[in-house]
This record gives sequence, structure tokens and C-alpha cells, in this order.
Amino acid sequence: MLNFIATGLVVSGVGILVCSVFPIWKLMALLPREALRQSWYVLTALIMIFIIGYTAYIGVFWGAHERLANLVVPGIFFLGACFVLLVNYLSLKTTRDIQRMPVLEQESITDPLTELYNRRYLDRCLATEIDRANRYGISLSLLLLDIDHFKRINDSYGHQVGDVVLAELAQVIVNSVRTTDVVTRYGGEEIMVMAPSTPLETAVDLAARLRETIERESVDVPAKLHPELKELRITVSIGVASFQDGNDHETLIQSVDEALYRAKRNGRNCVSTVRPATTQP
Repeated sequence: MLNFIATGLVVSGVGILVCSVFPIWKLMALLPREALRQSWYVLTALIMIFIIGYTAYIGVFWGAHERLANLVVPGIFFLGACFVLLVNYLSLKTTRDIQRMPVLEQESITDPLTELYNRRYLDRCLATEIDRANRYGISLSLLLLDIDHFKRINDSYGHQVGDVVLAELAQVIVNSVRTTDVVTRYGGEEIMVMAPSTPLETAVDLAARLRETIERESVDVPAKLHPELKELRITVSIGVASFQDGNDHETLIQSVDEALYRAKRNGRNCVSTVRPATTQP
């Protein structure tokens, strides 16, 4: 009976060691460079040596386990194999988690519909840029775009068509601004452009170009969403505000909101500006 238990422990250990090689192979496939895999090749070789040693132990000590104390070594072999499997599995899981971190980070700061940055990312970047502007006297401007009569589009053609309009508008804006500008979905049908190192006059020119481009472009509507509507034209109202010494995050956002409301009151499809009042100490 003791011989049967001892053999079972060692044979199970061999099986576990064999299984422990598979997580290593998967882990090495995830590693980008050959140099990073060398240590895992060594570990694989050591596991193969252990497997040979376990197998040799069975042959050499077959039938030699007559006392309970003789089960200590087979038990250690079995637990050692479990340890190797656990370490390899955790190494694989950790590697996968590390590789997923940039993806999760990107998902946390990205709007899934438009693939623009979201409000959380805007707040983070805006705080950084305001600090730089205060410290070094660098200009900073915000553009807030709102689709004119967007509710009418949703009511007339459905929310799926509205989603297409938002997604295509986002791409038009991204393709029209600098790579240093931060384009975010501010909320609903509003899109914010943060333009670092950009004075008010330059930001107004950018807003005017954006307005003209958006008015000129047409949105292609998939036939499955609306068979009778092949394309749709939209216009936007744009508010522009510029940073001044002493402004904070809330003041600048409030100013660009006010500028957007002015553009809407002025008949929409236009650009309006406002300079935020300096915050008193």
C-alpha cells in the first residue's frame, strides 16, 4: 500500500511538471524579444531534468517504501511539482495582466463611440496645461463644438444615425487639428478641443476652419440604418475661450461654455469667443 502511494505521488509529480511546461511556452510567446526568453528556456530545461529525476526515482526505489517515513521524499517531490506549476501559472497571468494594462488605461480614457478621449482625460490634461500656462506664460485655448439641432437628427432618423454623425464628426475634427491638440467628447453631442500654445486669435482661426470644413463635408449614412438617407449634412456652433493669468480649470470651462451659448444665440453655425475674467486672489 505504501509503495502504491509513493509511486502515485511521484507519478503525479511527473504529470504536474509536464503540465507546468505549457504556461512557460505560452508566456514565451508573449515576450517580444528573444533575450527575454532565455531564462525561461533554462527553467524549461531544469523542469525536464526534474522529470527525468522523478522517473529515475520510481525505477530505483520501486518497492522500497515499507515505512510511513519513506513517503517523505515522494511527498516533497509532489509538493515541489505543485509549486513549480503554481509559479509558472502566476508568471503567465502576471505577464498577461501587465500587457493588458495599457489597453485598460486606454479604455478608461477613451469614449467608445467616437474613439476620442473622454472627460476624465480632458480634466487631467487641462490641469497640467493650466499649470504650465501659469508657470511659463504659455498660451492655451479651448474650443467647444456643438452639433446644431442634433436632437432633430435623432428624432427624425434615429439614434443610430445620430451615433454615425458623432463618430464621423469626431474623425473630421481629429484630421483637422494638430497632433498636439487634445480632442475629447465633452458630453452628448459636444466635442472639446484643447489647443496648447495657442493664443485666442489662432484658436478662432482654427474654429472658423473647422466650422467651414464640417459644413462642407457630408456624413455617409449606411443603408441598413436608413435606406432613404444616403448622406447627411450638419453644421456646428463653436465657442472659443483663451487662458489668462490667474484662471483656474472651472473659470476656463465656464468661459468656453458661455462662448458656445453666444454662438447658439447668434443663430448657430458660427464661432463666438469670450475671454475669461481673471480670478482674483
